[in-house]
Amino acid sequence: MNELDAVPDQIPAGMIYVVDPSPLNWLFVLFNTMEEPVRANPQGNIVPSLATEANWLNPYTLELRLRKDVFFHDGTRFTSKHVKENFEELQRWTAPHPPGTWLNFHEDTRCEVIDNDTVHFIFPSPDGLAVSKMRAFHIGNELFWNSIGFGYARNGSGEGHW
Repeated sequence: MNELDAVPDQIPAGMIYVVDPSPLNWLFVLFNTMEEPVRANPQGNIVPSLATEANWLNPYTLELRLRKDVFFHDGTRFTSKHVKENFEELQRWTAPHPPGTWLNFHEDTRCEVIDNDTVHFIFPSPDGLAVSKMRAFHIGNELFWNSIGFGYARNGSGEGHW
């Protein structure tokens, strides 16, 4: 007999919804404004999202080929320029990922624009988690970074105030 069998009229029922209306809640902001190069499917496999392909050119260079038919909320076409700008912004932060610094790219990692739809990430040493880390690499447009930007307008930084 478990606890629920002992008191049948107190069996949990229904759904609890947790709401945080703060416009600076990082998950609220993230899930309503950004996408990532890759996602995880229900089985936990990495699958394309903003990227159509992620291929290692050598042990230090990861090439992302990007979708050509993606537009931000303001109508701006998503390009490799946005990937580079977002990467450089997040590289400035000490801890860009609230879930943990293991999601950070090495500080000497570079992002190079090859063309409108291709970027190369150049790592100082092989990074076997790089493609998985792309799941936590969120891409916002210039409007995002120039306005709310995870608290930049208010705090001058997007980290440390959660």
